[in-house]
Amino acid sequence: MDTTAFDLAKPYLIAPDQSAQYHRDGHILLRDVASEEEIDYFRPLITGLVDELANGKDLLVRVDATTPLFIQVTNVWRKREAIREFIFAERFARIATDLMRVRGVRLYHDQALIKEPGGEATPWHKDHYYWPLLTHDAVKMSLALVDIQVEMGAMRFATGTHRSGLFPEVPISYDSQELFDRIIRDHKIPIVSYSMKAGDATFHSGGLLHAALANSSAQRRESIAVIYYADGTHIMQPNHEHRRVDMEQYLPGLKAGDLAASAFNPLLYESAH
Repeated sequence: MDTTAFDLAKPYLIAPDQSAQYHRDGHILLRDVASEEEIDYFRPLITGLVDELANGKDLLVRVDATTPLFIQVTNVWRKREAIREFIFAERFARIATDLMRVRGVRLYHDQALIKEPGGEATPWHKDHYYWPLLTHDAVKMSLALVDIQVEMGAMRFATGTHRSGLFPEVPISYDSQELFDRIIRDHKIPIVSYSMKAGDATFHSGGLLHAALANSSAQRRESIAVIYYADGTHIMQPNHEHRRVDMEQYLPGLKAGDLAASAFNPLLYESAH
């Protein structure tokens, strides 16, 4: 793999209070996780790939047959060699390791996400509902490739819901949106959204309830997400079709009970301690 001159292993130090905040709230915003120069180089590679693929087929993610939410391309690192260095960045993986307080992390998959102007709101959901991973130590980094104001379809985080038993395990839908909205309102759960600069990143637990606003601006929201899980994690017996599909797609060749460590789930960082 050819590499650039960027030092993507340069540590981004996580203070104990930041790890404590992540464990308490289930989400955290970190500023300047990637430099301006890194974004200027990798952003056109990522968005160019998405635009190229979108010309050939429908990449819109929908909850129903008619309502487009965003454009998504998964595992961009496997589709364009030049992007792999960024997805595999030790700096990002070390942040995930330090926030979760685990020994090391593996890659589950990445997602290039673009919410076009007019893109509808993404309903409340928990990512871990879809992941056949037998651990709570799984986190998604969402890194802004452009400056993102709240009106551009910013993400919404329901603080502390990764530790709550109030929310049933159901797939994303407008029915679950109504149910979750009512529970959030009745229990006065605080909701947080962030304005972000390009290079800022949020990290949220796979068990955290989150959503995204509609993009009411004239600009598209561009981000790259990377999902990490603790090294040593095993694969659960999929208890519904969504997890079975995820297992086949993102843990190829493995089955329930196996160590989640296929060739497509490399160890991206391991602490020496």
